[in-house]
Amino acid sequence: MSVPLQPAELYRHSLRLLLNKAIPAWVDLWAEDGLMEFPFAPPGWPSRLEGREAIAAYMRSYPDHIDLQDIPDLQIHQTAAADTIVVEMRAVGRLVETGKPFEMTYIAVVTVQDGRFTSYRDYWNPLAILEPGANFAAAGR
Repeated sequence: MSVPLQPAELYRHSLRLLLNKAIPAWVDLWAEDGLMEFPFAPPGWPSRLEGREAIAAYMRSYPDHIDLQDIPDLQIHQTAAADTIVVEMRAVGRLVETGKPFEMTYIAVVTVQDGRFTSYRDYWNPLAILEPGANFAAAGR
């Protein structure tokens, strides 16, 4: 019997999967009833995804739109709740459709139970989609 990964370990593993464009394996890290939220999502964009299937549908085409290449800045903070972490990170890559650089900073509050993501609140910056030339709408957001 294997010991489930702790929240910080699971999160680092999930980033490796995203960098390798292994979306089905990334989705497998989620609890069946996992909840992904985007509190700052602009109008017309999803703000809440309920269940692994909804998360899978949302992420399925991510590599077709964003070529994620590196996470050069990553800080994981443990909270008073052992199953919850706060993540600060910066992701870089390129937009597949245009070839333009992609860079986004994130803060996420992530809860893990039994080695699976159960809650992920992604506080990404919606102002970035308003920058000239930015086209994140096609990126699955």
